[in-house]
Amino acid sequence: MERRLWVPIKEGRRRAGRVQSGQVCWGAQTGRHEAQRGDSSNIQGWSCGFSDAPAPCSQAPAMPFSNSHNLLKMKFSAEDEYPDLSTHNNHMAKVLTLDLYSKLRGKQTPCGFTVDDIIQTGVDNPGHPFIMTVGCVAGDEESYEVFRELFDPIIEDRHGGYKPSDQHKTDLNPDNLQGGDDLDPNYVLSARVRTGRSIRGYCLPPHCSRGERRAIEKLCVEALANLEGDLNGKYYALKNMTDAEQQQLIDDHFLFDKLLPLCSWPLGWLGTGPMPGASGTMTTRPSSCGSTREDHMRVISMQKGGNMKEVFRFCTGLTQIETLFKSKNYEFMWNPHLGYVLTCPSNLGTGLRGGVHIKLPNLGKHEKFGEILKRLRLQKRGTGGVDTAAVGGVFDVSNADRLGFSEVELVQMVVDGVKLLIEMEKCLEKGKSIDDLIPAQK
Repeated sequence: MERRLWVPIKEGRRRAGRVQSGQVCWGAQTGRHEAQRGDSSNIQGWSCGFSDAPAPCSQAPAMPFSNSHNLLKMKFSAEDEYPDLSTHNNHMAKVLTLDLYSKLRGKQTPCGFTVDDIIQTGVDNPGHPFIMTVGCVAGDEESYEVFRELFDPIIEDRHGGYKPSDQHKTDLNPDNLQGGDDLDPNYVLSARVRTGRSIRGYCLPPHCSRGERRAIEKLCVEALANLEGDLNGKYYALKNMTDAEQQQLIDDHFLFDKLLPLCSWPLGWLGTGPMPGASGTMTTRPSSCGSTREDHMRVISMQKGGNMKEVFRFCTGLTQIETLFKSKNYEFMWNPHLGYVLTCPSNLGTGLRGGVHIKLPNLGKHEKFGEILKRLRLQKRGTGGVDTAAVGGVFDVSNADRLGFSEVELVQMVVDGVKLLIEMEKCLEKGKSIDDLIPAQK
């Protein structure tokens, strides 16, 4: 199967795969961690892409064992087939009892996805040293309904008490964001927003057939070929790229790792084109640790500095892409309860992670830093990804929620929270107390 890059070129210029400053980037990429941006100071633009990655696993490139499609397993009792979860630390392991497994093991979705398919990633990967992983995936849109007795409590646990009766909110109007164009660039080094989309009528990547993957690729390429103006681009095949071109794209932060010859390596495509004041790339990583890179499409927007309002303009691109799909009689998976349906339950709702790289050398050492972030409904990580430490007091700070809040609400939390963090950092620089600034729980 061809692996390709989508590259819109500004004024027809392209040298050894280098992306010119101020261009848009469309693509699917491989790599180890979700946000290995490193120094994104030279990145400006935004992007979209698609993937056909298999089910995610946390540390191994392929699942070491699976009986999910072994029909002889039904000859054995539920006790014989029930996985040993005694040392596991993920949401699936907390929910899946022997009784529940026994009740669900004979079911499957119309596309043939079973409970063993759902849980296999969480069986193979007991946990994570920094975060509590979900431990399960959906194989199609119907998975969340057919296996709701497993998914509902996992969703409720992962998303802060989100009930099966709750309704999600969607708001993709960037004009509703208040502020965000005034984050102090002396502290905020870069801003980034990402989300994902699934195309209704196809299995999700953990259950996609080869034909489905090729059909998804064809559909995405044809739709994106109709983008106009700043979003218009040219399609490049990854298989035709030289090692030097691959490395250049990695150096430019549009490809996060070398293309590995793994059997689970996904289709990928990447593109760049001029969109003043915004930037990004679409990523797919089947072997990512503590993150999901298994959706049909990922859209990422990022740029240097603290102008989150410009970065959030990726909503315009999302809307155009959805309109193009609808013109071909396709739509994205969405429902009033779960919002946008994605492969990993952790990304249901908005699938949105908006964040900044921010310098907090003093606040980062404060004993109440973690509690402050929790109250602001924010989370931190190192700038190298989910399981990396902060270097030089620079943190990747982003929204902790995905489901139950709209896109605008989540980015607003980031904007307002980052402003407060900067205010606290300035106080600590002057040797002042921040006790009066510590917020109540949002």
